[in-house]
Amino acid sequence: MAGEQAVFLERRAALVRDERYSAAMRFQSACSLLVAVGVICGACLVPSAAQSAKPPITLDEFMNTTAITAARISPDGSAAVIGTEAPDWKNNLFRSDLWLWTAAAGLKPLTHSGSEENPQWSPDGKWIAFLSDRELPGESADADGSASGSGEEDVKASRVWVIAVSGGEALPLYTENLDAHAFAWSTDGSAIYFSVTAPQTSEEKEAHKAEWKDVIRWREQHRGDVLVKQAVGPALAKAVENPAPESKKDKKKGEKKESEAAAELPKGAEVVAKSELEIGEIAPGPDGKAVAFVTGAPHHRVEKPADFEVFLADGKGGAKQLTHNNGLEEKLLWSADGKALYFMVGAGAGTVEGEYRDVQGRLYRLEVATGAVTRLGAEFEGSFEHFALLADGTELALGLKGTEQQAYRIDGAKAVKLPGLTGTYGEISAAKSGNAILVTHSTINEPMQAYMVADALNPDKVKALTAINPVFGERAKPEWQTYQWKSDDGKTVEGVLIYPPGKKGAKHLRMLTLVHGGPEDADGNRFEADWYDWAGLAAANGWLVFRPNYRGSTGYGDEFMLSIVPHVVSGPGRDILAGVDALVKDGIADPDRLAIGGYSYGGYMTNWLITQTTRFKAAVTGAGAVEHAANWGNDDLTFDDAWFLGGRPWEKPEIYQSEAALFRFDKVKTPTHVVQGGADVRVSYLEGVTLERALESLGIPHSFLVFPGEGHGLEKNPWHGYIKVREELKWLEKYDGR
Repeated sequence: MAGEQAVFLERRAALVRDERYSAAMRFQSACSLLVAVGVICGACLVPSAAQSAKPPITLDEFMNTTAITAARISPDGSAAVIGTEAPDWKNNLFRSDLWLWTAAAGLKPLTHSGSEENPQWSPDGKWIAFLSDRELPGESADADGSASGSGEEDVKASRVWVIAVSGGEALPLYTENLDAHAFAWSTDGSAIYFSVTAPQTSEEKEAHKAEWKDVIRWREQHRGDVLVKQAVGPALAKAVENPAPESKKDKKKGEKKESEAAAELPKGAEVVAKSELEIGEIAPGPDGKAVAFVTGAPHHRVEKPADFEVFLADGKGGAKQLTHNNGLEEKLLWSADGKALYFMVGAGAGTVEGEYRDVQGRLYRLEVATGAVTRLGAEFEGSFEHFALLADGTELALGLKGTEQQAYRIDGAKAVKLPGLTGTYGEISAAKSGNAILVTHSTINEPMQAYMVADALNPDKVKALTAINPVFGERAKPEWQTYQWKSDDGKTVEGVLIYPPGKKGAKHLRMLTLVHGGPEDADGNRFEADWYDWAGLAAANGWLVFRPNYRGSTGYGDEFMLSIVPHVVSGPGRDILAGVDALVKDGIADPDRLAIGGYSYGGYMTNWLITQTTRFKAAVTGAGAVEHAANWGNDDLTFDDAWFLGGRPWEKPEIYQSEAALFRFDKVKTPTHVVQGGADVRVSYLEGVTLERALESLGIPHSFLVFPGEGHGLEKNPWHGYIKVREELKWLEKYDGR
C-alpha cells in the first residue's frame, strides 16, 4: 500500500509546479486513491454540511476525475475486476489500471503499468486476461511511442496479458509484436483466442517496401485478420523462462527464422479462421468447439454495414456468415445451450430489419442452426444500451427512457422494469453461476461507482465496491430538473436544466445551452465530468446549463430519432431555439446573457445556430462540420452521413447546401471559440480550419485551438482537455453580456 501511495503522490507531484493547485487539492487527490483501494482515510471524511457552506468544485478538481471503464464480475459471483482511467499530468497521458475486489480484502490494485484494458475472467476465476501495450523486457518506447527491439514493424503492440488473481506479475500470452484486436478465453480456460492482422513474413515485408517505399496504398494495403487459438499454459511457461523477444540482431546473416515460416505467429498457435475483414469481437461457444465472431472494416472506416456481420468459424480455417443485415452487431453472447447467439445493434448503428435506418439500441437473438433473428423487448419505447444473461437464461437489459437508464427483464417482446435506484445504470455483468450481477450507477451529482447486486432481479439492493472521486461529495452540488417545452410544430421536447448551487428556482440567470453530440445520445440523470461533458463545472461557475434532448436524441422512441432526416441541423435547431425561447418566456433565462456550445454533433448544431440568431453573446464549438460535402468524403462514417442527408452529395446537392452553416455565415455576429483535434478523422480538422477562416474573413472575434495528435476524442493528453475547458470558460466569461 505504501508503494502504491508513493507512486500516486509522485504522479501528482508534477501538479505542484502549477500554483493553482492548493495544498487541500493535493491532499484530496491522495485521499481519493486511498478510498478507492479500500483504505479509510479519516481526514478525508469531511462532516456533512449545508450546501451553501461548501465551496464549488474547481477546474483542477473537476478535470482530475477518475472514470470507471470496465466492471466484470467473477464466474462464481464472489469477486470483481474494475478498470479505471485517470489523468497522469506528469507524463501527459491517461493511466488505465485494473483493480480487484474481493469480500475479504476489499478493493486492491491488480496491475500497475497504467496501460491495461478490457479485463476478462478465466472460466475457473483464477486468472484475468487483459490487453496492454506495456513494453516487454528488452523493448523500448521510441519517441513516436512505438515499441522497438523485437525486430518487427514499428507498431506499439497491444498484446494479451494474463495475471493470477492470487497475485504476482502479469505475463504476456506471446512475445511477437502482434497487435490484438480482440480476445476471449476458451470455454475450458486452457487457451485464449485472439485476432490480429494477418502477419507477413520478413520476405513479404521487404518485397513490399522495395516496391512501394513509403507510399500508402489507400485500400489495397489493408489485410484481413486471422483468428488464433493459443494454449495458455505453455505460453506462460515460455514467458517465465524467456520474457524478452529475440532480436534479429542475434540471428546469423542469412539464417531463416522459424517465425518466418509460420508467418510471424507465436509458436504453437492454431489458426482457427481467416477473414478479409477485421475481427472485432470473439465468442467461444459453450460446447468448447464453436467460435463466433463479429467483423469490422480493416481500414477502420464505417463505409457499409456489410462489413459488420456475425460469423461462425467452420473448423477448416474459414467461417460461415450468419447475419446479412444493415445493422452493426456488437456484444456477442451465447445462450447456455449453444443454440443461439445474442447481440445488440447500438443506437445510431442501423437496424437488422429492412433498409438502413438510425434507430434506438435493440437486442436480438440469432438461432445458429436456421439463421432466424428475433428482436427482443420490441415493445420497449426507449433504447437498449447493455444486456446480460443470467445463469438460468434470464435476459436482462439496461434501457434508456427519457432521462433515466434502468434495468429491465426481457419477456419476449416485453421489457419489464425492475426496481432500481434513481439515475443511470451504466454497465451490467452477470456471474456464470448463481444470481449475482455487477453494475455501475451514477446520478448527476453522484459519481459513477461499481456495485454488487446479490439478486439480479432486485438491482435496487446494492453493495458499493468503489468510492472514487470523493471530492464531489465535499463540494457544493448543482441542482437540476427536467424541463419540457413545445417546439415550433407543437411537438413536446424534453431536456435538463442544471442550476448553479443554491440557485434552483432563481430567475433571469445567465444561461449556457450545451448541446450533446451524436445525435444518437441524450442528456439525463447521470454523472459526467470530463472535457466533453462539463455542465457541472459550468454550473459551479455560475451558469444555468440547458441540455436539450432535441429530435434525433435517444430514449424517446424511433419516430423521434428518425424525424430529423434529411433536415439534420435545421430540424434539431428549431427544437433548441424553441427551448431557449420558452426559458426566456418563463423568466428563467436572462435574454441578454445567453451562450451556446457543443462538441461533435453539438459542434454542428452550435455552428448552425449562430447563423440563425444573434441572441447568443458567445459560442464555444468543437469538432463540428460547417458543410457536408467534404465532410462526407473525410468522415469515417460516410454511409451514415449520406443516410442522414438523403443521399450522396451529387444526389442531394440542395440538401447538402441548405443544411450547411457555411452558406449562411453572412448572418453570424457571435464571438466564437473553436477547438479541433489535429488528427480527427470523424470530423476533419479542416472543417475547423474552414470555420476559422470564415470567422476571420467576417471580422468576428474568435479563437482557434488545435490539439496535435488528437482524434475525435481528446484521449491522448489530459492537458488538452484541461486547456479546452479552461479556455471555454474564459471565453464565456468574456462575452457573457454583462
